[in-house]
Amino acid sequence: MELQDARLLSRALLEEYLTLGSTDDDILMWPNLRNMIEYELDTPWIARMDHLDHRKWIEESKASPLYLGKASFYSADLMQLAEEHFKFVQSTYKSELEELTRWSKAWGLTDVGFARERTAYCYFACASSIPSSYNCDVRLIVAKSATLITVADDFFDMEGVLDELKYLTAAVQGWDDRGLKGHSKIIFNALDNFVRDTAMKYLAQQGNDITYNLRQLWYEAFDSWLKEATWSKTGHIPSMASYLQVGMISIAVHVLVLQAACFMDPSFPASKLNSYKHEMITKYLMLSTRLLNDLQSYKKEDRDGKKNLILLYPNAKIEESIANVESILDQTKKKLLEHALMDGLDGMSKACKQLHLSTLKVFQMFFNSANHFDSNTAMLDAIKKAIYIPLEDQALKPLKPVVHHPFSEGNNLVKNPSGRSFKFGYHSRKGFIARSMKTISAQARGKLIMTVPRINFCFL
Repeated sequence: MELQDARLLSRALLEEYLTLGSTDDDILMWPNLRNMIEYELDTPWIARMDHLDHRKWIEESKASPLYLGKASFYSADLMQLAEEHFKFVQSTYKSELEELTRWSKAWGLTDVGFARERTAYCYFACASSIPSSYNCDVRLIVAKSATLITVADDFFDMEGVLDELKYLTAAVQGWDDRGLKGHSKIIFNALDNFVRDTAMKYLAQQGNDITYNLRQLWYEAFDSWLKEATWSKTGHIPSMASYLQVGMISIAVHVLVLQAACFMDPSFPASKLNSYKHEMITKYLMLSTRLLNDLQSYKKEDRDGKKNLILLYPNAKIEESIANVESILDQTKKKLLEHALMDGLDGMSKACKQLHLSTLKVFQMFFNSANHFDSNTAMLDAIKKAIYIPLEDQALKPLKPVVHHPFSEGNNLVKNPSGRSFKFGYHSRKGFIARSMKTISAQARGKLIMTVPRINFCFL
């Protein structure tokens, strides 16, 4: 409740700043400060990717300082370091995406013809959710998994006949490709290569063989896709409970995060790859991502004859169903945030809990206002900025230090020519802070430059 109140207060303050900057002649606001306030208000923190966020702050800060106080201690060296780090990360991401593209093409996933070609989308999502401090193996494991999931899910949804899907699922269960052909064989062979490679890397790093655990994890996903395909192709209408039980698995987000967790945290037990060992934070992530998908995909899935939670509410209008699902989603996300940010609620390391939170942000980005993952163009601009388009090469212009002012640490009441009264407080780290106290009629009209500190309002 306190966070919700803080969120409402923060939004109200920022909206007031924008209003005053537009309507009050006494207020001047730097354009890039207005841009950042509008960005904070328009784009929820939970739908933003850190890598692109860093780029925006660099570009806006280079254009002109966002805050007078911090500009007083502006460091050209720190700005240069931020730029060089972004360029290094961008170069790394580009190289890894090229490697992922080669792998996808070599195993035939790029050219199957029926599936959404989302290699770049999958890598962008993984790179955005896994910090650059981790080696490329972790990002590529998640990106390859996401590519496999996209192709296999599309095969079960659109291409395969029911008998073919049953044979493929049985092959994954027994890990035996005899009798498979065509697209089923392509998918199985790519999956087999991925599991073998991942298990070998883990064996080399940790000394344990997790081949069986990985196979079971993937079989669970394939079995859920088969159940959903059976519902669609036979016209069966599942109960809401059955739908969610299967849908939380078929979204396959646990496949992504749990495989990565094995490499991010050496103490993460392989047994937690199995469904009966899932931590609550993983279950909250599975439910949240399923609901995000269903809220933005129900129209398309209704046309395609697929099941969706929005469509399963008995005797309810679509608007009522949407409101109910949004309420469940809101509560589930709050519980996930609680588990991700508080200690002692899950037996996971901080890095693994952060991965769960970052993955939720990825899905929130893809399904923030529409189903951007299904769009061929919606994410291209973000991908280009994250991986391909370099930062503009602008000369850095560090500002001069602030001249010392003889104000004490206490507050000082001052009037400007317009008669508006302000309290000034000097703080060694924040510079001068001005707060309007009261408007008094006056003959002259002065000008006040309005600035706010660079703050990430992480609860907006």
